[in-house]
Amino acid sequence: MKGFDLARLVLGQVCIHASMAGVRMVAPLLALRADLSTWSVGLLLALFSLSQVFLAFPSGRFVDRHGLRRPVGLAVCVAVAGASIAAFFPVFPVLCASALLTGAAAGLVVIALQRHVGRVARDGTDLKRVFGWLSIGPAASNFVGPLLAGLLIDHAGPEAGHLNGYRWAFVAMALLPIVTWLLIRQVPENREALASHSGPRRRAWDLMASPPMRRLMLVNWAMSSAWDVHAFAVPVLGHERGFSASEIGGVLASFAVAAALVRVILPLFADRAREHVVVTIAMVQTALVFSFYPMMHEPLAMGLASVLLGLALGSVQPMIMSTLHQITPAARQGDALALRLMAINASSVVMPIAFGSVGAVIGVSGVFWFVGGAVALGARQAWHLRPGVHAEPASPPKPRQPDEGKP
Repeated sequence: MKGFDLARLVLGQVCIHASMAGVRMVAPLLALRADLSTWSVGLLLALFSLSQVFLAFPSGRFVDRHGLRRPVGLAVCVAVAGASIAAFFPVFPVLCASALLTGAAAGLVVIALQRHVGRVARDGTDLKRVFGWLSIGPAASNFVGPLLAGLLIDHAGPEAGHLNGYRWAFVAMALLPIVTWLLIRQVPENREALASHSGPRRRAWDLMASPPMRRLMLVNWAMSSAWDVHAFAVPVLGHERGFSASEIGGVLASFAVAAALVRVILPLFADRAREHVVVTIAMVQTALVFSFYPMMHEPLAMGLASVLLGLALGSVQPMIMSTLHQITPAARQGDALALRLMAINASSVVMPIAFGSVGAVIGVSGVFWFVGGAVALGARQAWHLRPGVHAEPASPPKPRQPDEGKP
C-alpha cells in the first residue's frame, strides 16, 4: 500500500473520529449546563456506542458490497448532519439524535477503512504494519476533537461557557468529516474483493461457527474488558486514596501515551512480530499488572503500572486486526469487522455497569483480580490464535451450465 494513501486514510479516520469525540465531550457538558441529571448524561454517552452496536452488521454488509468510498461518503453526510443539528437546536432530544448519528458514522468509517487496508495489504507483515499505523488514529482523534471543542467553548462566545461557544464547537465538529471526504476520495478503490449481491444472504453470526473466530472474539473481549476496567477503576481508586483530579488524570494520561507509543513502534518491527506471540505476551503482562495494581498507593507507582498496562493493551489491536483478516474470507470481512465492533461497543456499554455492581460487593481490588484472572485464562486461547485457516471456507465456484451467459 502506498504511503500517501495510508496517510490519507489515517488522517481521514482522525478527522471523522475527532468529530465524534468532540461531540461526545460537548453534548454532556451542554446537558450539565442545562441542569439535567447525571442519568441523562449517562444515557447521552451510551447512545454513541449503542448506535454502533445496532448498526454494526448492516454497516459490515454495506461495506462488503460497496468497498471504501461509498460507505465513507455516506458516513460523512451522517456525521455532518449529526453535528449540525446540535449547533442549530442545542436541546436534549436533538443532542441524543446527534450522539446516535455521529456514533454510527464513526463506526461505519472504521469498518470501511479497516476492511480496505486489510484487502490491499500484501502479506501478514504488511497487515501488521498498516494496522499499526491505522490504530494511531483513534488515539490522536481523542486528543484533537475534545481539545478543539474545548477551546471553542471557552473562546468563541462572548464569554467562556456561553451558548454561542457550544454552537461554534458543534459547527467545527461538522466541518471535520468534510476533511475526511476530501482525503479519502483520492484513495483508489479496491474492487477485487467486493461481495456479490447474488446468492443466499449469510448471517454474520455464522462466522462464530469457526474455532479461530471464536478464539479471536474471546481474546478481543477479554482485552477490551481489561481496557474498560482500567478506565472505570482508576478514578474510583484515586478518589479512595485521596488523589487530586490532576493526579488521577496523569495516571490515565500515562496509560494513553503508552498505548499510543507502542502502536507507533509496532509497525517498525512488523516483520519480526508474530500475532499470537504478541497477544499472548500482552495478556500475561496484563494479568500480572492487574494482580498488583490495587496495591499501588502512590500516584507515581500507579502511573508506572498504567504505563506497563498501556504497552500491553495498546499492542493488541493491530495484532487482532491482522489475524482477523487472515482467518476470514475476503467477501465476509465486513461482517467479521462488524461482529468485532459490535462486541467491543456492547462491552463498553455493559461492562462498566457490571463492574460497578460487582465492585459494590467485592470492592474495586476484587474487580481487578477477577478480570486479571479471566485474562490469564484467555492467554492459552491467544497462543493458539495462529493465522492461516479461514474462519469460513470459501464457497466452491458454481459449475457453468451449457447455456449460461446466453441471452
